Amino acid sequence: MISWYKSNASSTIPDINGHIHSPHSFSAFSSIGQPFEMAVKEGVSVLGLNDFYTTDGYNEFAEMAKKHKVFPLFNIEFMALQKDLQEAGVRVNDPSNPGRTYFSGKGLRQPAQMRENSAQKIKQIQEESNRQTYQMVEKLNAFFAEKGIDIQFDAAELKSRLAKNLFRERHIAQAIRIAVFEKEDTDLGRTQLLNTIFEGKPIESAIDDFAGLENEIRGQLLKAGGAAFVPEDPKAFLSLEEVQEIIIDAGGIPCYPVLLDFGNGNFTDFEADKENLLKELKSKNVFSIELIPARNNPDILKNFVRFFRKNGFVITFGSEHNTPKLDPIKLKLGGGAELDEELKQINFEGTVVIAAHQYLVAKGEEGYLKNGRAKIHEKAAFVELGKAVIARFLKL
Repeated sequence: MISWYKSNASSTIPDINGHIHSPHSFSAFSSIGQPFEMAVKEGVSVLGLNDFYTTDGYNEFAEMAKKHKVFPLFNIEFMALQKDLQEAGVRVNDPSNPGRTYFSGKGLRQPAQMRENSAQKIKQIQEESNRQTYQMVEKLNAFFAEKGIDIQFDAAELKSRLAKNLFRERHIAQAIRIAVFEKEDTDLGRTQLLNTIFEGKPIESAIDDFAGLENEIRGQLLKAGGAAFVPEDPKAFLSLEEVQEIIIDAGGIPCYPVLLDFGNGNFTDFEADKENLLKELKSKNVFSIELIPARNNPDILKNFVRFFRKNGFVITFGSEHNTPKLDPIKLKLGGGAELDEELKQINFEGTVVIAAHQYLVAKGEEGYLKNGRAKIHEKAAFVELGKAVIARFLKL
């Protein structure tokens, strides 16, 4: 394959989005096919699925990739809890919840395959997560009844209508917005009903800004201090070690999602010092990171990824698309600028390593990990293989 690639190689660096969510967790997309349609229109050649707690979308994602000739990456995401950091008040990559740690797996085996113990742990956290949102619906119904607001929900019906296996806060916010718009058919009526739901606080979003309204609903009612807030049970979280075990068992590469500066020039405690972050990640056998460039200052982002690239890390970029807002698939920097050639090259290098790993583990061979550790000294060979894997797929 590599010899074929050398005779068919292109010097063009493709546009890549290695981290999107689908309706199997929550996303801006109405279907798994939609991001592929957008990718074709926007010239994006690689898409990475990154749903929370599930691989259920993998088969359809593979079908859509083949149909649209867009290379697929099969990833997964978890929310882990590092209890020692929680007790110490250390924020990791969640700016509001100490100890809570978003964590991804890259290039999992497709068709998806893992041991029963791993599958059972995923099922358990899905159930615990859904139990919390069912309780939110109960509290929401009680709040509406108390305030004389003629809206009531059945949690099972909402899950069936709006979600897949995972029923999240964002689904509830979406249901409330839909119910308000069905109950009132004028902008004024909808605004007044939302103001009533917010107990007199006026809405800030335009009435036709569905994403903005749903975010406000979520913040007002479903977050801490809101009428329908239900705290998460510790049983809804696995430890970081358990998450890494599941990812490796499923054939993936453990990957730390970096929050970096989150819109206001601040950093979490865990990420404030990149030298210390490097040390912490290496101590946990994590040699892959991902970032969402649109939420970062471009200069801070570039300085950060240069440092980790120099230290041998696999680095990839994505957009998430896990809010109601339907942004373009093609990646942008904070402020809306295009990725420059250096950043596109860094993203490409990381992506092809994952593609090579994914290709090998799908064939039952050893990928980029050996006994859970990254083969940093063999990275160049994985880069060459991954380039060939992606090029061959796109050519065929």
